[in-house]
Amino acid sequence: MAQSAYIKFVEGSTVPSLTLDEVKQQLADYQELSSKTAQQLGWDYADASFPYTFETKAGQADQFFYLKGRSEGYAYIMFGVSDNQVQVVLPDGATHGDKGKANEFCKFIGSRLKAELHLFNGRVIYYNPRK
Repeated sequence: MAQSAYIKFVEGSTVPSLTLDEVKQQLADYQELSSKTAQQLGWDYADASFPYTFETKAGQADQFFYLKGRSEGYAYIMFGVSDNQVQVVLPDGATHGDKGKANEFCKFIGSRLKAELHLFNGRVIYYNPRK
């Protein structure tokens, strides 16, 4: 059964919502930062930190996109947006590696944008400032 996590933009978040292209840009920023870390360490970490390619289905590019695994141990992670949240879906057939990477990506985006993150296991991380 598919599992979902949600990045919700609430009061205190830096943005009220994101488009699919902005989500892709956040993931591209993650990819760039991890490749810089790899250069500093002198280790080929860039492929291990982001073992995916961006994919879309014809006619549905405005609704969602997915990351397709490039190596063994990684299958798919899907991303969709609505009014004030980003939904991250682990479809049937997703691996434990996909779940770990999806959690990393969600935490990266949530912390950057001060959002409220609802993880796959139901727990909530509040990156937004609260009183």
